[in-house]
Amino acid sequence: MTRVFGRIGLLSFGGPAAQIALMHSELVERHKWLSEQDYLRALSLCMLLPGPEAMQLATYAGWRLRGVAGGLLGGLLFVVPGAAVIMALAMGYVYFGALPLVQAAFVGIKAAVIVVVVQALLRVSRKALQTPSAWALAGLAFVGLFVFGLPYPLLILGAGLFGAWRAKDVAAQPMPAPTTSTPIRTIAIWGLLWAAPLALVWALDHTFLLQLGLFFSKLAVVTFGGAYAVLAYMTQTVVQDFGWIDTGQMIDALGLAETTPGPLILVTEFVALLAGFAHGGPGMAILAGGLALWVTFTPCFLWIFLAGPYLDALSARPRLAAALQAITAAVVGVILNLSVWFALHVLFKTLHTKGAMPLPDLATLDLTALMLTALAAVFLLWMRLALPATLAVTAIAGLLAGAIVG
Repeated sequence: MTRVFGRIGLLSFGGPAAQIALMHSELVERHKWLSEQDYLRALSLCMLLPGPEAMQLATYAGWRLRGVAGGLLGGLLFVVPGAAVIMALAMGYVYFGALPLVQAAFVGIKAAVIVVVVQALLRVSRKALQTPSAWALAGLAFVGLFVFGLPYPLLILGAGLFGAWRAKDVAAQPMPAPTTSTPIRTIAIWGLLWAAPLALVWALDHTFLLQLGLFFSKLAVVTFGGAYAVLAYMTQTVVQDFGWIDTGQMIDALGLAETTPGPLILVTEFVALLAGFAHGGPGMAILAGGLALWVTFTPCFLWIFLAGPYLDALSARPRLAAALQAITAAVVGVILNLSVWFALHVLFKTLHTKGAMPLPDLATLDLTALMLTALAAVFLLWMRLALPATLAVTAIAGLLAGAIVG
């Protein structure tokens, strides 16, 4: 199991779809540890839960094979390789990111990030927008975020309640009995583990770390629909509300997180490392990054160990399925908001706000960024080039453009 899950963790590039396909190849086809039906039902469960579904699927597979110890093994090996790479990249970024040539390369990475988010938008919308009500939910979510600046958790809650309400006339299937479980014990143990570092920093009266831990804990609860869905909410909070990092650093963080194995939500570690470094140097950066990792992924183990024994029962609940479908539809609007927000901040040097809505100053259009974005679109959307190769090419193109312009 260590060898197999370690291989999955080291090779888990390319986002959730590629990661889920890799696990299917290893766990179902190659080693036959899970049946096709078990795997698909586990995937459905993980999509119902907040957090990165691929990491939770690895945790569930490990739990199914060897209980809690197996779940810890599967989940940790999925996260740790990427977390180690993120820490190295973040430390390199804080020391060398301000160099002119490095900044020029990051213009190319930012341009590619715009297209990556558009790609995610297209992928999710094909599956989620199958009905008029789904289109309406996506449109309302976009308007709510982009025009009115409504809180992301409120939109997710509203979409889920709407979906559950729409399913009120669907007959429930017979409720299977859960497998052996101790839910109170599971909640107590993992709830205490989740809260322990927060209680420690509260006792030490460390305002920054407490704010950081509480925010990323809340993020772990509302991360439905993947990391792209909460990036705009996270950016708004860490950039505008707390002022831990700036918009350019946030887009850089996402670009670098795309190059690492593991779940994209590891971008939270990168953001925490940058914020910690700004508040107290490398030591504080490591503390902040570690705390962000803890409160982001400890809840994932809680959800799986709590819900795993009830997989059959949860699968029989039509209202849950309808709520998930409605949330997924709303997430399309959320990702659209994110793609527009990133594009405006990358392509224009000056933005004005009208209420909560950012509006560009058209005279400040960055032609270099626009050409690099078009280049990334050709590579990703037309030529279907792999993301790491595209990021490398656009970074080199940004470097060359910076040298020529400079």
